[in-house]
Amino acid sequence: MSRIRRLVLLLLFVALLLPVAAQAGLPSLASMMAERSLGDPNAKVTIVEYSSFTCPHCADFHRETLGEIEKTYIDKGLARYVLSEFPLDGRAMAASMIARCVPAERYFAFVGLLFRDQETWARSPDPVADLKVLAQLAGLPGDDVDACLADKALLNAIQARSAEAQQKHNIHSTPTFLINGTEVSGAQPFSAFQTAIDAALAKAK
Repeated sequence: MSRIRRLVLLLLFVALLLPVAAQAGLPSLASMMAERSLGDPNAKVTIVEYSSFTCPHCADFHRETLGEIEKTYIDKGLARYVLSEFPLDGRAMAASMIARCVPAERYFAFVGLLFRDQETWARSPDPVADLKVLAQLAGLPGDDVDACLADKALLNAIQARSAEAQQKHNIHSTPTFLINGTEVSGAQPFSAFQTAIDAALAKAK
């Protein structure tokens, strides 16, 4: 079982037992936009994923492939994984903003919930209501979700980061991965990532 899946299950378990403690307002913009990553910061290989939370292929990667990458590389200190939101529509932007507002230590658990329930909230007539339910499981009360979605500075920061990814790395679709700078596009099977990561490890020796 992957680390993210374990975190998702833990959040659901805690939510059943206890009311989620309210955050004391939103963190600073710098805190919200800080890197969200898994693994050793000093690992020789860095895997950056540009992802849109309404993207079905992104959900496929998180459900089917990321766990294998964690087990084979991240948990062994060989690689680290960085998630960078690249929202392709308004609902994905709302989910991205909320993801940045949830407590940092619950970010990946919340992302796991987003992809697990993607078909529900992404197609809902009231996606914000559905996102609020998931956010509360991750420790973000409804009032803070409203404040988060009204935060123009956060919106601008996510848009600016996406624009930088387009200009600097020619990112235009999701999921797109940079493995020590080498691009892998789409929800490829684990074997494709294994080939790219092994090649990056060999070069890094």
